Amino acid sequence: MTSVSRNSPGASDRSLHQAYDTALLDLDGVVYAGGQAIAHAVESLAAARADGMHLAYVTNNALRTPDAVAEHLGELGIPTEADEVITSAQAVARLISEQVEPASKVLVIGGEGLRVALRERGLVPVESSDEEGLAAVVQGYGGPELQWSRFAEAAYAVNRGVPWFASNTDLTIPGARGIGPGNGAAVEVVRIATGAEPQVAGKPLPPMHRETVLRTGAKRPLVVGDRLDTDIEGAFNGEVDSLLVLTGVTDAAQLVRAEPRHRPTYVDRDLRGLLTGQPEVTGDDGAWRCGDWVCAAGADVLELRTVREAGGPEEQGGPEELGGSGEPDGDPIDGLRALCAAAWSAAGDGSCTLDAEKALARLGL
Repeated sequence: MTSVSRNSPGASDRSLHQAYDTALLDLDGVVYAGGQAIAHAVESLAAARADGMHLAYVTNNALRTPDAVAEHLGELGIPTEADEVITSAQAVARLISEQVEPASKVLVIGGEGLRVALRERGLVPVESSDEEGLAAVVQGYGGPELQWSRFAEAAYAVNRGVPWFASNTDLTIPGARGIGPGNGAAVEVVRIATGAEPQVAGKPLPPMHRETVLRTGAKRPLVVGDRLDTDIEGAFNGEVDSLLVLTGVTDAAQLVRAEPRHRPTYVDRDLRGLLTGQPEVTGDDGAWRCGDWVCAAGADVLELRTVREAGGPEEQGGPEELGGSGEPDGDPIDGLRALCAAAWSAAGDGSCTLDAEKALARLGL
């Protein structure tokens, strides 16, 4: 894929785990949420690995170390080595190390993942802005227990002119009880107090992509994520293909409205999508079809119909089998793919403003 406007979800005759050599998997909202495995994740990843796909876990969450993440994945039934985990803490530590002297002191606002990553780069993590010779401030997700006083500590240093770095700027993070504030929300606190802008390393920016390529050696990678503004945009910036799964932050309505840099190559319910091909979305005279669904852009709304309602030829196997999903009207994800094609084509290089509420309600999405 190249960084050009995508007007419809892509197709693949081969299963994605066979078409790509490495899956670059986000964690929160893709593999687990709130520490618990997401449905179908464990068995899907096991099947992909058994068939030869290399798995790497790429996360903007800087709280935990790669060792801790690998241990957690193992407890969930996903055997993982620490070197298969790439974090935004590692990316920001490399970014800092390229701009300061070896053994420089760095004020840490975050968790153990940042401290370990800084030490790996020969830097010295410290806790106070009053440290003599402070070379940088780094901010990463510290979990819900991170004290407010830590943001003040960062502000004191940044207001004195100390260079400020952030592992990532995700405003939210999915958990077992719902969506909570992420590191981006904490970064906003320091930004308000200082008027400064940090250098950011995490997805979707180049430092994270570079860190991932250096550590995995992937030749034909597939980015797998749940966020348009980090995972999918990062793939767009890195000119690699992507799979969006609907198990985390992004919902169907946001996907339909996605601007070009946020449009994934493929879309599926969950990680079972790694083990299958992806259906073709075809366009004819302004109407887009996927499976048993047809969608067209009207004057104000996106109009979704089944092939039968549109008077077109049905798929082989009879109406009750259309899409292979057991759904009377076919697979709702096929309907979403057709919706995306109609919306993205109508929007061009912008974001679709046509009403999709009725169509999405029909799909149950």
